[in-house]
Amino acid sequence: DVDMMDQNGMTPLMWAAYRTHSVDPTRLLLTFNVSVNLGDKYHKNTALHWAVLAGNTTVISLLLEAGANVDAQNIKGESPLDLAKQRKNVWMINHLQEARQAKGYDSPSFLRKLKADKEFRQKVMLGTPFLVIWLVGFIADLDIDSWLIKGLMYGGVWAMVQFLSKSFFDHSMHSALPLGIYLATKFWMYVTWFFWFWNDILFCIHFVFIHLPFLANSVALFYNFGKSWKSDPGIIKATEEQKKKTIVELAETGSLDLSIFCSTCLIRKPVRSKHCGVCNRCIAKFDHHCPWVGNCVGAGNHRYFMGYLFFLLFMICWMIYGCISYWGFHCETSYAKDGFWTYITQIATCSPWMFWMFLNSIFHFMWVAVLLMCQMYQISCLGITTNERMNARRYKHFKVTTTSIESPFNHGCLRNIIDFFEFRCCGLFRPVIVDWTRQYTIEYDQTSGSGYQLV
Repeated sequence: DVDMMDQNGMTPLMWAAYRTHSVDPTRLLLTFNVSVNLGDKYHKNTALHWAVLAGNTTVISLLLEAGANVDAQNIKGESPLDLAKQRKNVWMINHLQEARQAKGYDSPSFLRKLKADKEFRQKVMLGTPFLVIWLVGFIADLDIDSWLIKGLMYGGVWAMVQFLSKSFFDHSMHSALPLGIYLATKFWMYVTWFFWFWNDILFCIHFVFIHLPFLANSVALFYNFGKSWKSDPGIIKATEEQKKKTIVELAETGSLDLSIFCSTCLIRKPVRSKHCGVCNRCIAKFDHHCPWVGNCVGAGNHRYFMGYLFFLLFMICWMIYGCISYWGFHCETSYAKDGFWTYITQIATCSPWMFWMFLNSIFHFMWVAVLLMCQMYQISCLGITTNERMNARRYKHFKVTTTSIESPFNHGCLRNIIDFFEFRCCGLFRPVIVDWTRQYTIEYDQTSGSGYQLV
């Protein structure tokens, strides 16, 4: 019984919250569905009370994520927030107040239900970038000469964002907002393409070379983004019986080591896997958690993620080309005639919305291009993942020097590319297929392919 009390009337979770300032063993106990709101026998302090008393910020975050009651009172009628205020700990006070606000405790009645609705909060966080990106461009594009009026309107946008963020944003905003920004940016870019660029290029002899490739690229982009976002990235699954069997086997062999055992998922970790703190699950051949696709990137979707970056880069290039073409059709200025600063001023005045879309395109082009190059370098030249490159010194099977990382998974540039993308080319290549959800050692069968062969 994980909720069994000792002679002091304390449960294991209470002791973990009071004595251990690390994620384990609290995270392990939470995995076993321990009661987070149970009070001790004598003081009626919950685990959250004990964590506050100990100033255990790590465990406080875990307990709040697990749904601990921030209004629970001990025998003296004190809540965890009251104890935090007594200790004048700003971090604890802020986090406990944010937890109350997320549940709508301190809000007017008409907002309380909305704040308590996690799905509604998620929609607000995803939808806010759509509204903000549109309003920024819309206000700039208004035919109003007074910058004072526009400044006041932008002030209204800022006030709206502040209200939404304080009312509905929670700890998941770090994952939801980047995804919302990506979706919103691409949505408005496509709106701009079809409502601003389409007619300019429709009667042009380059229609076949502009619109059709753009549409084909968009189909590939949507497909790879969807697979990156919604497909299984390589989640390592196990039944309750398998978890118990794994714990017993590792304990009996003296191998219950956190380097090979995940104390949250209660599984033996395959080689190259890692527990994602955002998704709270172990991912095979873990690369990184990408907020831009709202998912982990691992063995199950890494190839689709590379396709997403590739086609996204081309889509942005088309968008930049469209902006420049639009200015050529509609703005009476040119870089060669007016020079850089005059040209920038003229195009920004000619169509503020178009200039806003151009700035968004340039921003996304930079991070997508850099990320794509880094990923290709790691895949082809190093044979490692982003996680392995950043934490190579933690893994015994990597040889790390001040200038290089020697990976046992690096089989040469051509072989690495063939294996990663599983290229076959009508039998010309034979990639090595590895089930990384069940691979526990660095030695694996490579007889399924020799990189490439001539037929």
